[in-house]
Amino acid sequence: MRQSRLLLGLALFLWSAVEAATQRYVALSNNEVVGTLDVVQSGTGVSINYRIDDNGRGPKLRESLVLDLQGLPSQWRIEGAGAIGAPAKESYRRAGHKASWRSLNDSGEARADAGRVYVATDSSPWAYGVYLRALLGRPDLQLSALPTGTLKAEKLREITVGHGARSRQVTAYALWGIRTDPLFVLADDQGGFFGTVTPGFVVMPDDYALEFAQLSQLAASLNREYLERLTRRLVHRFDRPIYIQNARVFDSHSGTLGQPTTVVVYRGRIVGVRADATPLPEDAVVDAQGGTVLPGLTDMHSHVEDWDMPLYLAGGVTTVRDLGNHNDVLLDLEARVRAGTIPGPEIIPSGFIEGRSPYSAKMGFVVDQLPAALEKVRWYADHGYSAIKLYSSITPDWVAPISAEAHRLGLRVSGHVPAFMTSERAVRDGYDEINHMNQLLLSFVISPQEDTRTPLRFTAVGERMGKLDLQSEPVQRMVRLMKERGTTLDVTMAGLEWMLLSQPGKSPPSIEAWLSHMPGPVQRARRTAVLDMKPGQLSLYQAAWTKLLEALKLVYDAGIPIVPGTDDVPGFMLHSELEVYGRAGIPASRVLQIATLGCARYLHRDHEVGSIEPGKIADLLLVDGDPTVDLNVLRKVRMVVSKGTVLFPDEVYSTVGITPFAARPPLQVREAYQ
Repeated sequence: MRQSRLLLGLALFLWSAVEAATQRYVALSNNEVVGTLDVVQSGTGVSINYRIDDNGRGPKLRESLVLDLQGLPSQWRIEGAGAIGAPAKESYRRAGHKASWRSLNDSGEARADAGRVYVATDSSPWAYGVYLRALLGRPDLQLSALPTGTLKAEKLREITVGHGARSRQVTAYALWGIRTDPLFVLADDQGGFFGTVTPGFVVMPDDYALEFAQLSQLAASLNREYLERLTRRLVHRFDRPIYIQNARVFDSHSGTLGQPTTVVVYRGRIVGVRADATPLPEDAVVDAQGGTVLPGLTDMHSHVEDWDMPLYLAGGVTTVRDLGNHNDVLLDLEARVRAGTIPGPEIIPSGFIEGRSPYSAKMGFVVDQLPAALEKVRWYADHGYSAIKLYSSITPDWVAPISAEAHRLGLRVSGHVPAFMTSERAVRDGYDEINHMNQLLLSFVISPQEDTRTPLRFTAVGERMGKLDLQSEPVQRMVRLMKERGTTLDVTMAGLEWMLLSQPGKSPPSIEAWLSHMPGPVQRARRTAVLDMKPGQLSLYQAAWTKLLEALKLVYDAGIPIVPGTDDVPGFMLHSELEVYGRAGIPASRVLQIATLGCARYLHRDHEVGSIEPGKIADLLLVDGDPTVDLNVLRKVRMVVSKGTVLFPDEVYSTVGITPFAARPPLQVREAYQ
């Protein structure tokens, strides 16, 4: 070990004597360049410039590091802006046995030793190579993170990238502890950073950009292998009826909670809901201990990824509607979930169509002509999609013909209100649904010339929404129009609360309710400002949030259909979303009806799911407590039944570094097979 350190020190000394080395990486989404990562190394110093431009936003960061003899940071400075515009400024310094850090959100110091590495809140993907280098120096590939948490690495496989003289050997590692899913990091044959991969999004050296498909498929393969192994451990299957005894069943038709009952499940179906006095087999009973059994919840606004699947189920979410994705990635994931090779909710896909502009979101299809857009509508219909989603760069004059073609083929139309178009015109031109409360209301607080393809679609809400008169004729006319047309609103309130009310070091209450259960780096990353809120604007943003709550109640009272979506963290954010509905004044029992039977009806699946009735699919969850009294109870999921299998959330959460919210119920059921 001493000799290897001397050799590394000599290498660094020699390195410091040569000219600066520059490496450019590119970020590709859906095989389109959306960003760059420039790394300049000169001796022990590293300078980084990282920017992403996708969907009118993305981080813009400048970093400078000084590396020690092990190639780890002894100094690290980060400045710039986060993904949606909030300022980022962070520094770390290690001197002797003391490490100290300061950001816009927190500061602290701790003892520095070989078993700890600092994890930045805002950084470029190059940081993952730093963490991996530190982990590879540990015999157990594990170390403590500063300020909090634990990092682990796992070697997965070696692959060849490129062909012929350009081929390079790289090794794929899983990096755990920064998020609730593994980060797949690629290292070259010297242990240096080569890139990161996820299905549909890759960061790699620019001279290997043509290998996007190979590396995206590598990520998909790694996810598949990982999750299939987890499925064998986390999914429980039984060859006999399961009796969930001493349960109070939520009646999603009436919105009431019944007396203690036994729910009988067999081969993926509810076969009985019986009085508790019925004699039961002794070896097939789950004791609900007075908890509540509900139909599975639905998240109506998601952009699903592989590792979201078990987290959705652990949160009691048995159906998700995807509102925009990489088409090949989504169709593959949907097929694997339906085949049962990985655990996950039923996926209802909506086809994403975006116009070509400097602000385009690189998902689904990005088109620059109306005929191409109509062709993509037909493609989605032919591939079994039930709806399309239009996005912010769609030319307003295209909305009516696209909507007409979608309706001709039996597809619903939803989306953002395209830039330079009003929400009223979008509905009159064919929208069946508007995604996000801010998209509904923006028309009333901006001028026709302002561009909502940028973070303005959030900051204008924060700065101006508080002054909006909800009783004004333009707003009331819109409410009447939506009522007449039966237009639905996909609200995503909890995500807006997070954006508007997050401050340095602090998240809103509905986020804090689950955040303390997350891995340390996740907690720290969430307790940051999201938007570029100027000094003195907090009261404006708070007033805007109050107005959004009033708008939600206005829409609900008017009888406009609302559906609960999140566009955020799987499972947990839906609980926050429903909690916000309660704070807006919607009765808890009605909130539960909306999230269960209401969504099932909207998706035309209420003949199969949405209520606890004999003959229906056994998509259900058991929670500890009464959610008709306290919606926070929804976080305390003890057991989930989906697609004929059983999951225990405590097992799922413990696997990915999340502290469980509730223990599994007592059970006396022998598994048939794993």
